[in-house]
Amino acid sequence: MIEIKNLSKAFGEKVILNDISVDIKEGELFSVIGPSGMGKSTFIKCLVRLLRPESGSIIVDGQDIASTSNEFALARVRRSFGYLFQEGALFDSLTVLENVAFGLKYLTDIHKSEYPRIVKEKLALVGLKDVEHLKPSELSVGMKKRVSLARSIAPEPKYMLYDEPTTGLDPVTTGMVKELITDMREKLRITSVVVTHDLKLALEISSRVAMLLDGKFVEAAAPAEFRQSENKAVKEFMEISGLSRE
Repeated sequence: MIEIKNLSKAFGEKVILNDISVDIKEGELFSVIGPSGMGKSTFIKCLVRLLRPESGSIIVDGQDIASTSNEFALARVRRSFGYLFQEGALFDSLTVLENVAFGLKYLTDIHKSEYPRIVKEKLALVGLKDVEHLKPSELSVGMKKRVSLARSIAPEPKYMLYDEPTTGLDPVTTGMVKELITDMREKLRITSVVVTHDLKLALEISSRVAMLLDGKFVEAAAPAEFRQSENKAVKEFMEISGLSRE
């Protein structure tokens, strides 16, 4: 479980997260939705302490990482996380094999002789084969997303963080990414946190959907309950997204 209590984050005078509290349960797929610029990416960057909050606690498996300066403790907790960046963040100069194996080298004690087997296994999980020798420039947008996900799951994380996983993708690739996220949860039993402005995606894949607005979660509920919310901001976001309450 990840427990977030009274979490606040600001950049100068601008408050991005304002005293928010939420528990993310083991095995669930928790989506954070909302308009751009509302702090969704800031939220998950705080979860893995890429950003240090001003106040509050982030308890991961009993360890509060919000304010600690102990790099050893932070490194230990970060090994529990996989992170799919919005742009994929593949290394252009490395092959697919080298990209996927990158986390194995720095986050595990696995001997490098095992890397090819593990890379092949993780690529197969995301529906790719015989691409280990290719460079990112030789891949389609959808293939890059798959390789990025394979790299994220290679060290076998307990938690997966997805930052706007479908931004800029065509409908076919968006559908593929949706299936990948749900497959990873079902096959690997990974607790997942997805931040997205795509409400349709969130309602289709999530166990719970939370709307972040003006630094607060104004609603957090199962998809069916979220659709029926009487919160004005939620209703407006539903309308803007072209979705019905049914």
